Amino acid sequence: MPPRAVGLLLHRGDGPALEVFIAHMGGPFWRRRPRAWSIPKGEPAAGEDDLATALREFREEIGADPPAGTPDLLGTFRQASGKVVTVFALHAPDPAIGFVRSNTVSVELPRGSGRFVEVPEVDDARWTPVAEARALVVAGQVAALDALVTRH
Repeated sequence: MPPRAVGLLLHRGDGPALEVFIAHMGGPFWRRRPRAWSIPKGEPAAGEDDLATALREFREEIGADPPAGTPDLLGTFRQASGKVVTVFALHAPDPAIGFVRSNTVSVELPRGSGRFVEVPEVDDARWTPVAEARALVVAGQVAALDALVTRH
């Protein structure tokens, strides 16, 4: 079974004004790489349902509760790595998210050295016009943005 992740895609506006809330992956690997932005997402815990995972991962990666509302299942999308990402969408007209206080992850640097450092899982997050976000997010997540545009 391929690796799975579940995420929450906040959106606001409509048509050409449609914006999405995306996160920049933290750590030295992503610092200067193209397509280093992502829908806030992560792996489900054992026995955890997908919506609970999406809400928990948003809290962990952004450091704030998601806005109130009922997320809709947007779909499931396969990334080039083979990972399957299930995405929920939530209309958030004016959420009070102006910061990122992400959890950290342990990364081996350099790879194979046995030396581990703690880095933020996410080092930035922001509202981005969906047309701009298409060029920033991991290529396998563009289909999720397209699905959102189709709904609006």
